Amino acid sequence: MHPRNVWQAMSGPGFLLSAWPWRSLAYLLTGVVAGAVTLVGIVTAAAAGAALAVLLVGLPLLVLTALAGLPVAQLERARLRLVDREPAPGAHVAPAAGGLWPWLATRLRERATWRELGHALLFAGVLWPVDALVVTLGLAVPLSLVAVPVLMATVGEGHEAKVLKQWTVTTWPAAWGTAVLGLALLALGAYMLGVAAGTRAGLARLLVAPRDRDQGARIVELTRSRVRLVDAFEAERRRIERDLHDGAQQRLVALSMALGLARLDAPPGPLADRLAEAHREAGRALEELRELINGIHPRVLADFGLGAAVADAADRSAVPVDVDLELPGRLPRAVEAAAYFVVREALANVARHSAAGRARVSGGHRDGRLVLQVRDDGRGGAHPGAGSGLTGLADRVSVLDGRLSLSSPPGGPTLLRVEIPCESTERSA
Repeated sequence: MHPRNVWQAMSGPGFLLSAWPWRSLAYLLTGVVAGAVTLVGIVTAAAAGAALAVLLVGLPLLVLTALAGLPVAQLERARLRLVDREPAPGAHVAPAAGGLWPWLATRLRERATWRELGHALLFAGVLWPVDALVVTLGLAVPLSLVAVPVLMATVGEGHEAKVLKQWTVTTWPAAWGTAVLGLALLALGAYMLGVAAGTRAGLARLLVAPRDRDQGARIVELTRSRVRLVDAFEAERRRIERDLHDGAQQRLVALSMALGLARLDAPPGPLADRLAEAHREAGRALEELRELINGIHPRVLADFGLGAAVADAADRSAVPVDVDLELPGRLPRAVEAAAYFVVREALANVARHSAAGRARVSGGHRDGRLVLQVRDDGRGGAHPGAGSGLTGLADRVSVLDGRLSLSSPPGGPTLLRVEIPCESTERSA
């Protein structure tokens, strides 16, 4: 496989004959130039900003100095491609709105901005001189040794040559021996350049393109986006419920009434019988639609809250259900919806699978948490992944930072418990 960075290239046998030594040299040389320019720019902006700060004219310069790490980091991410083919994305987030001020406020609050400023200061003060030293030792010194015979033949007129301005070579065997030593050092210097470039690239990636990319902030944003998706899902369910309740259901009610009146006016016979059958079918369709609407998002939950919705679900259950809930007020809509559907699915499982004679829903809101328990006296042996429908509800509860647990030993009883952190509110319907 083709090496993706200089470290992998150095582990192979063909490093010296590949382009990687040249890429490493280009990375270090551009670092020397960019570092020197960065040093001049930061020192000039900081000095001018400090001198003019009394007149408030220098404040923009100081802000620009604080943001100096951004272009330097962008340049560094581009230079990383010389010695590392792995993408190096930045860690910045997009501003919430367009314009200069939202962008500026976002950048000044970001941890990545200050980390990149630290990289720029380190780059300007320490790293580029180190790059220059490595290039000198790894390339300039060996080339000076290799050039000794040429210098002896030209400048020294065949009699002598200065080696690094430190000692003099006066014989041709010594000159050629020095050149051979230079070639050996040049090969060693190529590896030195590769090591230095790889180390510099690793440090630069750590500072300007961290692999975690502010992982904590990303986790928070991911959690918020999941909550927003749940809220949007619940809002859509409420919209569908309203559309069906106010639209299709009302039309079916009107149709059922019209068919009932037509039955009264029709004389006995085949027409009256057909009208009667159509009236019954309309009634059954209306009942099914009401059940469908209740399953999508019950109106009682939106209007009166979780306690009334759980009581309604208990009344609809085929198994007798005792309800004991202590809810001081309304809860957030997403919490109420998640808790209600957990209870409803649990009661449906009790009726379908448990052979229970009675069930009980209890719990309430205390210590900043909604706690609900659904218990039945059935045969037990329930499993959340065995087609019970609770797996998806557990995921839904986890989005709200909640927890759903099930205890159902063979022989019973079965206990389903859900906990969701939330605060009560007195909002109206």
